[in-house]
Amino acid sequence: MAKLGIGELDLAGRRLFLRADLNVPLAGGAVSDDTRLTAVVPTIQHALGAGATVVLASHLGRPKGKPMPELSLRPVADRLAALLARPVPLAPDCVGPDVEATARDLEPGGVLLLENLRFHPEEEKNDETFARGLAALADVYVNDAFAAAHRAHASIAAITRFLQPAAAGLLMQKELQALGRVLEAPAKPLHAILGGAKVSDKVTLVEHLLDRVDALLIGGGMAFTFLRAMGHDTGRSLVETDRIETARRVLETARRRGVRIVLPVDAVVAAGLDSPSGRTVGIREIPAAEMGLDIGPRTVERFATALRGAQTIVWNGPMGVFERAPFAEGTVAIARAVAESRAFSVVGGGDTVAAVNQAGVADRIGYISTAGGAFLEFLEGRTLPGVEALTDRVPEGCQAPLGVPRP
Repeated sequence: MAKLGIGELDLAGRRLFLRADLNVPLAGGAVSDDTRLTAVVPTIQHALGAGATVVLASHLGRPKGKPMPELSLRPVADRLAALLARPVPLAPDCVGPDVEATARDLEPGGVLLLENLRFHPEEEKNDETFARGLAALADVYVNDAFAAAHRAHASIAAITRFLQPAAAGLLMQKELQALGRVLEAPAKPLHAILGGAKVSDKVTLVEHLLDRVDALLIGGGMAFTFLRAMGHDTGRSLVETDRIETARRVLETARRRGVRIVLPVDAVVAAGLDSPSGRTVGIREIPAAEMGLDIGPRTVERFATALRGAQTIVWNGPMGVFERAPFAEGTVAIARAVAESRAFSVVGGGDTVAAVNQAGVADRIGYISTAGGAFLEFLEGRTLPGVEALTDRVPEGCQAPLGVPRP
């Protein structure tokens, strides 16, 4: 991705509009998980160290275009102030004359956090007038919100029509480099692990990966649609009957291309999601009245054995109903297997990242993405609006001030 990076900008004395993804969970009026905040801190510190003032913008939750006090970014401002060890005032809005005046009055080293962008319906509509109002707050634009880069929203796409140059932040650059390494020039063999509930959520991803991977390991609920396509009885396990033919097509395509498909050979079954425990049975032995809710130990070993030969691993989606303790063991075990591999590994998706953290192996994963939807869409080969909108890098020695290409 030949996009301009923040390190190529002359930021001294400039006001920087920094679009971040600060969409963090709240509990009791405070931030309960600051992972996304700590991820953007290096970009903020870089900008301040280069002499810029920072106007920081983000969404939080889904307020549906109107102010909601419980979705104010006030707790985020408080937590950022602690992380940065400096005041982070919260603007009363994100556009308008008062906000413009506050941004203009920022002292060197100042950081201003705008109120929730989605309090305005124009944000999600990619409205140009709203985008122009955001652009009026700064001199230069940086996007560090890869997790929101698949959204064509005003603060992500339209704003770049009025505020240039538009550069990638440090986190955005890391995301693009890691995912680009998987798709464009992976060390082979490349193995992908896919989980989650439904085949329908990942059909495009599976089909795209079949052109690139050497092996595809499938767990989670989606595995049962593939197992049914192979003629297995799956009890009450989740099966998308309208996707069985799709699964057959994927299996046949993989066979023709020499891609190994690795499916579960045993499962942890129970009567339902609320069952206090489960028991392990072979895939051919799932009772008619029970459902598979996690992969079993033989499948864990089968997947781990397959991963030992990989040079690159990409993983998205849990192996079972990970949010329920009795059915989380398979996902955690796969996290450990990925960590133990010598491969360069990239992990993305909320449950998948949670499993890596729960297993205590986050420091042994090559790259952990902050994104969910954008992670999947990038791997599907789609163009992300937030990436496309960034200024293209020009050859070294041809940059004008602030990284704007010379005419």
